[in-house]
Amino acid sequence: MLETGVPKIKILQRPTQEAWIEQAIANLDIILLDHSHCERKAASAALNLMFRYPSYAKLVRQLTAIAQEELEHFELVNQWLDRRGIPLAPLNAPPYGAALKALARHNEPQRCLDLLLLSSLIEARSHERLGLLAQHCPDPELARFYHGLMASEARHYGIYWVLADHYFERPVVMARLEELAEAESQILATLHPEPRIHS
Repeated sequence: MLETGVPKIKILQRPTQEAWIEQAIANLDIILLDHSHCERKAASAALNLMFRYPSYAKLVRQLTAIAQEELEHFELVNQWLDRRGIPLAPLNAPPYGAALKALARHNEPQRCLDLLLLSSLIEARSHERLGLLAQHCPDPELARFYHGLMASEARHYGIYWVLADHYFERPVVMARLEELAEAESQILATLHPEPRIHS
């Protein structure tokens, strides 16, 4: 049995299963390539929210910083791909992202709340899984790299949550977060056969 040793992420309903750790460590090159895609998608998600809600000044300022940092991480992961001789290439996306996006309600302002909370959950799960990679990766330098990214992911999920709390009443935020977090854990309950950060 693998020892995770990674602190439980409060907003996640259930921790990552051991089978994911084994799958990821056995396929590190694919995980690195998928990580590159994830950083690019994270930057795009922040930008999309800025374009959707341009009058939300606090949101625009904070997500500008997140988008910039995600692109910096995208470049850092791509440097690791170069070092390991892994070409940039498309990958089939796991069902995680699309399944979460489908949970967002269509009417405003509920859609805004859902998008912020879903982004928070994705960043929280990324934080947890980068921590697991840092702990179990057999390459010490790559393990340090993953450990170094953990703080950013934690800060990002906190920013999305604080934005939700800023624009919406706390009881509404907490009730919806619980619903979405349960759905997020259900999506990951069955391990996707292709190794991905969010498989």
